[in-house]
Amino acid sequence: METNPIPVVTVQTSPFDDQRPGTNGLRRKTEVFEGKKNYLQNYIQSLLSSIDLRDRQGCTMVVGSDGRYFSRAATEIIVQMAAANGIGRLVIGHNGLLSTPAVSCIIRKIKAIGGIILTASHNPGGPGGDFGVKFNVANGGPSPDTVMEKIAQVSRTLEEYTICPDLRIDLARLGRHDFDLENKFKPFRVEIVDSVEVYLNLLRTIFDFSAIKSLLTGPEQLKIRVDAMNGVMGPYVRRILCDELGAPANAAVNCVPLEDFGGRPPEPSLTYAAPLVDAMKGGDFGFGAALDADGDRYMILGENGFFVNPSDSLAVMAANLSCIPYFRQLGLRGFARSMATSTALDRVAKALKVTLYETPTGWRFFGNLMDSGRCSLCGEESFGTSSDHIREKDGLWSVLVWLSIMAVRKQGVEEIIKDHWAKLGRNYFCRFDYEGVDPRAAFYLMRDLEGVITDKAFLTQKFAVGTNVYSVERADNFEYIDPVDGTVRRGGDERGRGGDERGRGGDERGRGGDGRG
Repeated sequence: METNPIPVVTVQTSPFDDQRPGTNGLRRKTEVFEGKKNYLQNYIQSLLSSIDLRDRQGCTMVVGSDGRYFSRAATEIIVQMAAANGIGRLVIGHNGLLSTPAVSCIIRKIKAIGGIILTASHNPGGPGGDFGVKFNVANGGPSPDTVMEKIAQVSRTLEEYTICPDLRIDLARLGRHDFDLENKFKPFRVEIVDSVEVYLNLLRTIFDFSAIKSLLTGPEQLKIRVDAMNGVMGPYVRRILCDELGAPANAAVNCVPLEDFGGRPPEPSLTYAAPLVDAMKGGDFGFGAALDADGDRYMILGENGFFVNPSDSLAVMAANLSCIPYFRQLGLRGFARSMATSTALDRVAKALKVTLYETPTGWRFFGNLMDSGRCSLCGEESFGTSSDHIREKDGLWSVLVWLSIMAVRKQGVEEIIKDHWAKLGRNYFCRFDYEGVDPRAAFYLMRDLEGVITDKAFLTQKFAVGTNVYSVERADNFEYIDPVDGTVRRGGDERGRGGDERGRGGDERGRGGDGRG
């Protein structure tokens, strides 16, 4: 306990006009957060002020980061501002590190009011890279529109923020730290917790760890290679796959979190995880996976570099959930996919007689379905997949699902995929991401495209490719009516996406028509 109460200071500021969060929070170049006076402080104050004062006083929040540059400095500011704004307790990962799935897990476990995640996902790190602040709400999932709009409203008129600039916390020291503040009766508490433990305990209740361990250590040992891409997942991969499940230490690569992710975008794609692809093509490993900076997305490779596209990965998981104890016990309540994801999952849902939901981009739409008991498994085209065990996409969970399927079926990745195609048919899927697009040009392109596909004559058109002729079967402008709250969303994506989210890479980059990298 501090001897002298720590002062709470009010600082005058001016509002910024660009602080409405998008799909995954507020993302900007790191130099904006670091270099613009009060930019981070304004946004954190707007975020905290968006929580009703009665709910905020004495509540618990979770804070974590993917370890990118500026995360430690930002975490200290968040601690100082949370204390000054009446938050009673912060739970922070060791050294400030927590994966996005772990944040969701901890929020739900301790019934926190929400959590702040410092990440720009797969975007580059370092001083010249990107930085982001994401706010997850009490269900463990991303903020809904109402919360994002409230943050934006506060940010546009903000004139001051409150902070405890003299409060210091050692993120490397595990345990509970209490601080006396001026004008506060109860101490402000910070708990530095093991970054992996709570999440690992949840995984133990979902999977048959003994079966996976036998796969990785038995007489017919499956040799795996998992690339953490120098993001937050390094400690999780080593602790769970190596220490807990018996994979050799050299199965895990790039497991030291680095502020610049080793100089490459931490994106699990054929382009940016090229060293893993090359290693897999050598034939020494039967299973490969890469994980992004904050641990919510993944990529799966089979022996000789056999690439599994994200839509097929989701469909194969859905078709084989009986391999996972969690789903055998709870059953299947429905599947969901983003509108940009192929209909491979739809085929599985039809075969299993399970309801299928097609949602806009944005994980919170899945969260609504899961909170209402309508959905067990969901996924999107950018290699985000998860279940109702949390309310975020979960890369390592997805890897363990694949290993569980392989352990039960005694088959390799390629054999499982081709068997799936043989039984249910194959959907072709390819994603391209465009960088640095002029927003005005993009607007007119999409407007003209909408005009083409909504023209009734379009449905009668035929297109020849080589000797094949294809007919347009259906074309529509996506609309989603949320079955939980009745809200209507038109268009495939959510408002605010784009300008603050630099889509990078691409899951296939047009490569591998036969499924190979």
